Amino acid sequence: MAGLDGWRVLVAEDNWVVADELSRALTEAGALAVGPVSSVQDVVDRLAPGEAPNAAVLDINLRGEWIYPAVDRLMRLGVYVVFLTGYDAETIPRAYRTIPCFEKPTAPDRIVAALATARARN
Repeated sequence: MAGLDGWRVLVAEDNWVVADELSRALTEAGALAVGPVSSVQDVVDRLAPGEAPNAAVLDINLRGEWIYPAVDRLMRLGVYVVFLTGYDAETIPRAYRTIPCFEKPTAPDRIVAALATARARN
């Protein structure tokens, strides 16, 4: 699968197997997988000026901490955000419900396809 050539995609996931599978799928699609990272602070640390990713795939709960403060920063930077979570979509606060949400388990190629579609729209 192609469509993400040159895109930097941040992966924030605390399940190593899920993070590894997703990172490999992104790389195969031509993206540069940033991470994976497994904490909210790690996400924030990856947002250095001029180095923000083009997109981010985020688990909404990393090691017991909600991802939403990092989502706010990513959105201010214009980063396209997608959630990948084991939580039901209804548990996501109303302010974030427009963000595409994939419930685990989800095949990594579905996420790659969603990112490629978003990239093609921009």
